Amino acid sequence: MGDGKCAGECVFVPRRDAESEDDGYLMTFVYDERTQSSQFYVLDAAHLGDPDRALVAKVDLPRRVPYGFHGKWVSREQIETQRLR
Repeated sequence: MGDGKCAGECVFVPRRDAESEDDGYLMTFVYDERTQSSQFYVLDAAHLGDPDRALVAKVDLPRRVPYGFHGKWVSREQIETQRLR
């Protein structure tokens, strides 16, 4: 992530019709201690050893995301199959 940057726990999102266990994306929040800012990163899980190919997207966030913040990936199909109780 770079000097002074710390990533939170990653969430794995499989690519539609994935063909291997690393065929998908890792999503995480990254905090930059030097600028006191947070970003949302999307990484190609199959290319983590090559930083130039791994980074798919980086989004600057308007507020700091605290360490330990968690998320969960839920696909559109999973949401659509849920029933209200």
